[in-house]
Amino acid sequence: MLREACADAVRWKQPYQVGVNVAAQQLGDIRFPEKVADILRETGLPAERLELEFTESGIIENVHRADETFARLKALGVRIAMDDFGTGYSSLATLQQFPFNKIKVDRSFVSGLPQDTLSAAIIRSTVIIGKSLGLKVLAEGVETEEQLEFLRLEGCPSAQGYYFGKPKPRSEIDAIVNEDGVFGKPELQSTPEPAQDQAS
Repeated sequence: MLREACADAVRWKQPYQVGVNVAAQQLGDIRFPEKVADILRETGLPAERLELEFTESGIIENVHRADETFARLKALGVRIAMDDFGTGYSSLATLQQFPFNKIKVDRSFVSGLPQDTLSAAIIRSTVIIGKSLGLKVLAEGVETEEQLEFLRLEGCPSAQGYYFGKPKPRSEIDAIVNEDGVFGKPELQSTPEPAQDQAS
């Protein structure tokens, strides 16, 4: 699946990043970074255009392997994101320990915005933590204009969710990523957030 996602992305007219979820079993594979390097060579996709997404639970299951794996992936130039941030038991410690490029805030904290005060506080705190650590913050599961406006006011730089578009078959993704202009609805930032391939 990773090979297919990279092969698709390298053919896009626009050089967007492609995000692929990594299973806990893959993180535990000592040869995983080598496999990623092989796929990048085979497909010709620049490493900086690949973003691998790991859940905290998967990292905790393979914490003995994660240090070395992340170091080798970063050496390749691949970007690393923590997916579903806030749903684990030691998120802050995990952020401190591993070299992430991005925090993806779990949709469960976005769904209640802006009315849910606890969710609002968690989002606000995560944005502050991200800025302090030099990490990009992305809010998942945005579905309404009200949620988007809250995130904009709180300084969250990017978002994804049904507000921007639902998952599409490859043929429709190709039509979007090969357009000359910016696709979809306007996002929180002036430049478009990299497209997420549905092969994750």
